[in-house]
Amino acid sequence: MSDVMSNLLSELNIHPVLIDVGASGTTPKIWDSIAKHSIYVGFDPDLRDIQELPDEQFHRAIIVNEAIASQQESEEVLFYLTQSPYCSSVLKPDSKSLADFLFSDYFVVEKETKVRATTLNTVIERLELKGVDWLKTDSQGTDFRIFNTLSKDIRSQVLAVDIEPGLIDAYIGEDLFVDAHKGLVSQGFWLSNLNVCGEVRLKKSTLEKLTKIDSEVSLELINFYHKKSPGWCEARYLRTIDWLAQGNFDKRHYVMLWVFSLLDKQLGFAIEVAFEYERIFGRDQFSQVMMDEAIWQVKQLPPKKNLVRTIAGKLLPTPIKKWLKGVIA
Repeated sequence: MSDVMSNLLSELNIHPVLIDVGASGTTPKIWDSIAKHSIYVGFDPDLRDIQELPDEQFHRAIIVNEAIASQQESEEVLFYLTQSPYCSSVLKPDSKSLADFLFSDYFVVEKETKVRATTLNTVIERLELKGVDWLKTDSQGTDFRIFNTLSKDIRSQVLAVDIEPGLIDAYIGEDLFVDAHKGLVSQGFWLSNLNVCGEVRLKKSTLEKLTKIDSEVSLELINFYHKKSPGWCEARYLRTIDWLAQGNFDKRHYVMLWVFSLLDKQLGFAIEVAFEYERIFGRDQFSQVMMDEAIWQVKQLPPKKNLVRTIAGKLLPTPIKKWLKGVIA
């Protein structure tokens, strides 16, 4: 993060609240540059791959060893511990659907256990947090319903949401992307980033038959070089300016949305947020900083192609283009 963004958060005494549901592995890299200003709360009942957070990484950091329930029916929920810690869930893996994919073993349930459960609202109240600014949830199948468990007041002021919904039925009754996307857009979000992920669609039994026919066809060969079929996606949503205009949002919210936009390289949207800030609150030192920084970052964008070659490719006759290509080379 640039010094400009860091200084702005410091001057306005802004401490973004970052919620990480499904905190196996490391914290989201996109948060690294605002970590020292932020309050981090991570949730994961499967502690096999939880990383210790350095004391100085965040302004404040808490790891909660509880499952986030989509509804508080009891203090415990059934949790499926799978072969891979990244696939453990409160939902049962759909073994029939997964059997079509080579990575099905990741979802083999090694143990069913009861774990302590809570809701986001309960933890927010317990930790005396004012709300949630950026929610990242990788709950293995329940991302959208977890977002919807937030109270209306808190949910309406979330500025950014990261989810990892399925494109296939990896879990029984999971939230799929098509439903989560429709729901988030209806609540004032727009899709800022989408990374489609997947695995090889090939039954293990088929691979075993193949290796008997030709020993050079191996699991390693298929995993490294075979085309991956879409299985899930990593999606990021930001609040729309229209949503903020209709709600009770102060300077703090606009500055955070501007920062989040820059972190996600949505420079055009960051400029629009700066213009909207000026429209509502008037031009001040902060709006000028926001505008100047966003414009500066736009001007740093690397050109996709050499400008001369681009123009020549569109305007010059083919013989001259060939001659120029030889000269430039």
